[in-house]
Amino acid sequence: MSGKTTRGGGLPLPVVLAGARGHGRWHLRNIRRLQDEGLVRLAGICEPDPLTPAELAEDFGSFGTFEESGESGESGESGASGDVAGRAPEQSADFGALLDSTGARIAVICTPIPTHTDLALVAADRGVHLLLEKPPAPSYDEFLRMADGVAAAGVACQIGFQSLGSHALPAIREMIASGVLGTVTGIGAAGAWARDEAYYRRAPWAGKRRLNGADVIDGALTNPLAHAVVTALALHGATRAEDVGTIETELLRANDIESDDTSCVRVTTPRGRVTVAVTLCAERPGEPYVLVHGSGGRITFWYKLDRVLVQRSGHGPEEIRFDRTDLLENLVAHLTDGVELLVAPESTGAFMRVVEAVRQAPDPVALPADAWETVPAENRRTVPGIDGLVAAAAETLALYSELGASWASPNEVSTG
Repeated sequence: MSGKTTRGGGLPLPVVLAGARGHGRWHLRNIRRLQDEGLVRLAGICEPDPLTPAELAEDFGSFGTFEESGESGESGESGASGDVAGRAPEQSADFGALLDSTGARIAVICTPIPTHTDLALVAADRGVHLLLEKPPAPSYDEFLRMADGVAAAGVACQIGFQSLGSHALPAIREMIASGVLGTVTGIGAAGAWARDEAYYRRAPWAGKRRLNGADVIDGALTNPLAHAVVTALALHGATRAEDVGTIETELLRANDIESDDTSCVRVTTPRGRVTVAVTLCAERPGEPYVLVHGSGGRITFWYKLDRVLVQRSGHGPEEIRFDRTDLLENLVAHLTDGVELLVAPESTGAFMRVVEAVRQAPDPVALPADAWETVPAENRRTVPGIDGLVAAAAETLALYSELGASWASPNEVSTG
């Protein structure tokens, strides 16, 4: 590490969370879990509006006293089970000042996508290590600015692709290397989810490609189902930017938004093809998965469940469930014991090439009115037949237009 990473102290490591609402609530609960294990301590929360005691208690636990002014209060006697003894986390809208006042060793950044790079560099400049939510940046240039700045500061940076902490990934790679599937012929991924109107109104940047002149690129491929893309690329052995050849995209939308909600991408590398098909307009939402095709079998990986199904010639199907290493826990182990980071910035370079291809592509095409339907009871839109098309794309490695979807636009091709 460089000379900047000099903040001392042993366990628990003080953590500041930037962005504690929305998905940040998951991080609050995870930090609480690791605090209970003695690994970290929630030292600060950065939000424009401080969390109320009730909000903090819902996902983290309560404190005896709690000052909303940004001052840490001494706790009183513990109340209900799950209360946390010690000082309440300091709160401030000034991220840099909060890092300074708390002596943070780690910053967890779960803020709007366009803010990721600047906040990461604020932390790096102070020698604070990072867990940076995905996608790490809205453009490849911003990604490089972040990655170069973090490297120059000598701090550790973990990118929050939780699926890459699954123990299934090295196991599948070992199966591939040992020839369990014969010759790998390609990798597909499918994600059929549903999002209602409120999802696209949850924040000013939601569903946007740009906001106030800044890139956002909050589309199905690059944010909610980004794990499908990065996991498929990882199993293909294409993690770095230089692993990517050509990228074909088909970006469409059924909802009244700027970004894509029904899309597919095909990445071609020297090793073969990876096709990812996704939608947020599923008729019957299901678990997303990655499908490894081989000449002698196939492996299906439901990455949110850490569940793997192996099917191969001459053998019965075998289902295996794996454990997962939490990425914040891995970052702590990296800082204290030198354990290798699971998702360093360079290992997301190929994913960021996909983000850049989506960014540079023409704006997503609006589906014709007869291609989507409204589900009034759920206040959302569906695309009839999309569930089958998503699955077929993962199965055949074809794009929507090649599968005969009348509404699919001609694909755009970019080179890595």
